[in-house]
Amino acid sequence: MSLDRFLQHFQAAFQAGQLLKCTLSKTTSAAASGLKNIYIRPVTLKSGLKVAFNYRYATRDEVKNYSLEEALEILKALLGTAFLNAEMFTAERDFSLRFEKDGTARMTDKKSSGAVSLETGHDREKKRLLDPSAPWLHTLGITSAKGEVLAAAQDKWRQINKYLETIESLLRQHALPPDVRIADMGSGKGYLTFALYDFLVSRMGMQPQITGIELRPALVEFCNKTARENAFEGLHFVATDINDYQPERLDMLIALHACDTATDLALATGIQQKAQIIVAAPCCHKQIRRDMETRNEMAPLLRFGILEERQAEILTDGIRALLLESRGYKTHVFEFISTEHTAKNVMITAIAEKKPKPAEPVLEKIAALKAGFGIPEHYLERLLR
Repeated sequence: MSLDRFLQHFQAAFQAGQLLKCTLSKTTSAAASGLKNIYIRPVTLKSGLKVAFNYRYATRDEVKNYSLEEALEILKALLGTAFLNAEMFTAERDFSLRFEKDGTARMTDKKSSGAVSLETGHDREKKRLLDPSAPWLHTLGITSAKGEVLAAAQDKWRQINKYLETIESLLRQHALPPDVRIADMGSGKGYLTFALYDFLVSRMGMQPQITGIELRPALVEFCNKTARENAFEGLHFVATDINDYQPERLDMLIALHACDTATDLALATGIQQKAQIIVAAPCCHKQIRRDMETRNEMAPLLRFGILEERQAEILTDGIRALLLESRGYKTHVFEFISTEHTAKNVMITAIAEKKPKPAEPVLEKIAALKAGFGIPEHYLERLLR
């Protein structure tokens, strides 16, 4: 049986010191409430080598250490019942186990990708881009007075760290000056704005000037007070409309969850100000869906409202990415972690290219898309004219 062979490979790899990690995913109704994944790795304790199970719940993590025999029994009980997928990485081979709804299982394996390294230290240090003891995190309700991440803020904490990982990656690809000028359009309560400032100063050794743009005066007053209390001299917030903000210099443009065409207003500002890096997480895609009259072979499918809505979102963000490319940016569109603000979690990143590609081929693709879906104009096109 596939499950038995998978467990045999798990046992052999662990005993040979070649087990790197194993991940259980795709939960069923048999899984414990709130349990999303289990991450498994060997760990060296005073009592010897054990198998660490990190139970990842929606609001917390629980780690339990087992002997090899206990781990095998737990895996046998969970696989095919509470979890339908398992991925195991060893020094020589990578194994994948999949269960179908009818209970049948299939195991595949391939040569190790080499992407995972063996770390067995019990207290191995995680790569942290942000210090959880930072006072501003407590002020914003992310941590306790002791610097511990609150259970209710676990999702927000993961989102902050994922965001900083994205920023770090972009800065590795395209370095910005130490006195970087950044605008965060639609900054809200400032979770990510504060995180970005703290990260750039504490981890990158930069002296950024970051401006948070937010319409609600109460939030602006709160954020400015928090910035002063934490001596964040290069961070300030202003109560103004995105469309009215025209800085003298802009190196990086951030627009996270600016509603509908507000995302386009922010993108247009970034392009016109020649920002070197642009990061946007759009939401509320209304303009394209309102104007869309599909004239291609997808028309029969898009008579279903939910499919039309999703197609409109894809078109909106896809054309945004293409318009950025037509203006000399290298773009990526990928899934970002969800937030409590919106279930939409697509992120668009754009880096100014040193040698921009010709715009005409990209504009032709945009024209073809608009013709096929009956779109007169994307709002960002109008702003860029």
